[in-house]
Amino acid sequence: MTQPWFDPIRFGALYGGIGGGLLGSLGGILGAAAGTLAPKGKGRGLVLGAFTLMIFVGVAHLLVGAYALYTRQPYGIWYPLVLIGGLLTILFAALRPVVRKRYEEAELRKMDAAAFRRG
Repeated sequence: MTQPWFDPIRFGALYGGIGGGLLGSLGGILGAAAGTLAPKGKGRGLVLGAFTLMIFVGVAHLLVGAYALYTRQPYGIWYPLVLIGGLLTILFAALRPVVRKRYEEAELRKMDAAAFRRG
């Protein structure tokens, strides 16, 4: 085992607990924003862009966590990185197409309403 990058106990508690809690809260806020704005067809670029950004953040965490595991870092260092990265990547990658579909449905409803008003 190589020299640990950080104190494993402190890193696991601070980064895993506080960092994971903050990223999870941000994910909840993004989910609420998507659930509120997507049916109305508003904020498409912001919401889908934020989902894409969270996927990239998750992949970055996974890569750093995989490297930490490869270099045999202690559990308290690689595990929070892999857990946060795995959750962000899987959840946001799975939900992004659903949110995009809701925006498409809202756009279709707007076009149908416009056609109904004209005809």
